[in-house]
Amino acid sequence: MPDETVRSATYTVPSEDYVHVVEFSPFDCGSPASLLAYGGNQYVVVGTCRFKEEDTEVEGVEFISLQVFKHGVRVDAIAWSPETRLDKLPPVIRLCTTAADKKIRLWTSNLQNNSCDVKLMEGHTSYINHVVFEPVEGKQIASVSDDHTCRVWDLDGHETTSFRLRSPGVSVCWHPEDICKLMVAEKKGTIRFYDLVTQHAILSLDSGQMPLMSADWCLTNTIKVGAVVANDWVIWDITRSSYPLEKRPAHVGKARHFRWSRANENLFATTGYPGKINSQLLVHHLGHPQPVMIGSASVGAGLSWHKTLPLCVVGGDRKLFFWMTEM
Repeated sequence: MPDETVRSATYTVPSEDYVHVVEFSPFDCGSPASLLAYGGNQYVVVGTCRFKEEDTEVEGVEFISLQVFKHGVRVDAIAWSPETRLDKLPPVIRLCTTAADKKIRLWTSNLQNNSCDVKLMEGHTSYINHVVFEPVEGKQIASVSDDHTCRVWDLDGHETTSFRLRSPGVSVCWHPEDICKLMVAEKKGTIRFYDLVTQHAILSLDSGQMPLMSADWCLTNTIKVGAVVANDWVIWDITRSSYPLEKRPAHVGKARHFRWSRANENLFATTGYPGKINSQLLVHHLGHPQPVMIGSASVGAGLSWHKTLPLCVVGGDRKLFFWMTEM
């Protein structure tokens, strides 16, 4: 593999804490800037990002912190609500987080007086690995946990649906238009699609190996599903087979995250496990046998793509690392 593909981050932004998770908002927020939230051991920081690729007056990256939520416990996952708008008066910031105390917190703020409303959702009995808002109206939240359940909640914190899983739930994704379809990935290597009306599984995919650590539904082309299992990435075409269409080794140790780009349906990223001295971000293109970019950062955690640029972000020790992929 040629060395020129190994790159340090295109941009970095300092943080006061170790960044465990980072998420770009995938929704239009009524602002030319992108919303970004990241979580550490005690806090969640919400801000806006602009990059020189979007605005030539920006030198590299401009990050403006809008609000800091005191979390009090390590943040494990973050999800943005489509109801978040910066062009309203007052603005609306809504997101939810999961934490090491097995609770989901729903945060709502109007960015006035640094105050916010926080609602606790309790019911999971083990670590919550992933959480997502229903993407059309944002009136429901789905979560998956090591307790072998996927649960759906309303915004009042009531659990409305629960699916019993056969192993820990690691990822959950909502169909971008059909709010009755939910994808749930399990650690033992199975991905199931549920109909929330009938509350039955309507389709399942099998990776043929384990542990499956992370899966993602390609929101720009919903026949594509990807995951990292052991140290491989795997891709399914759900119209063709329940077994992977493609599979390649990605990381020397275990792979940790898989995320599709929102800007290009053939582009996706995977990360290695945090804890190595240098952890790798690999950006892959379905038309290329090798990674199109290898990013090296000192111990990374979390992974998210910008909603329109081929740019992804990984958290690290007191830093956010951003990589732009030249396509």
